[in-house]
Amino acid sequence: MSVLPAPAVRPARADDEPFVLATAERLSAFDAPSWRTPHEIVAAEVRTLRSFFVHPADESALLIAESDTAEPQGFIYLETHTDYFTAERHGHVGIIAVSADAEGRGAGAALMRAAEAWAVSRGFRRLTLNVFDANHRARRVYEHLGYSAETLRYVKPL
Repeated sequence: MSVLPAPAVRPARADDEPFVLATAERLSAFDAPSWRTPHEIVAAEVRTLRSFFVHPADESALLIAESDTAEPQGFIYLETHTDYFTAERHGHVGIIAVSADAEGRGAGAALMRAAEAWAVSRGFRRLTLNVFDANHRARRVYEHLGYSAETLRYVKPL
């Protein structure tokens, strides 16, 4: 059994936009809460990503994981947030997605390591992310990488 090389991670370029937007479609590939439709989840993420390609903010980053043959495998969108409790600025994973072909091949882990390096390079002491409660696979990955839940957001549709 041969070991695949770890994906390389680089900043996104304008020509990555079609891949990023197509891969964002995978962001609804889990059991979303009954009050959220897959369409609204993907539409919100695509809106954010399109905005980045038009007007990238200084305090954000979009990184691409690619294979040793330079095929894109996934992306991560990073933001700067302010902690509610301490008012300290920190890094935040706004969006992460891996293509179906690259799933389970290290692209997600490579992107998370790159996100941590991005946050450290900015002097941040924390990196946060949000994940839907029912997205058990993603939650297992994050917990495996050392992340733990801090708060739970409860919603009651009215």
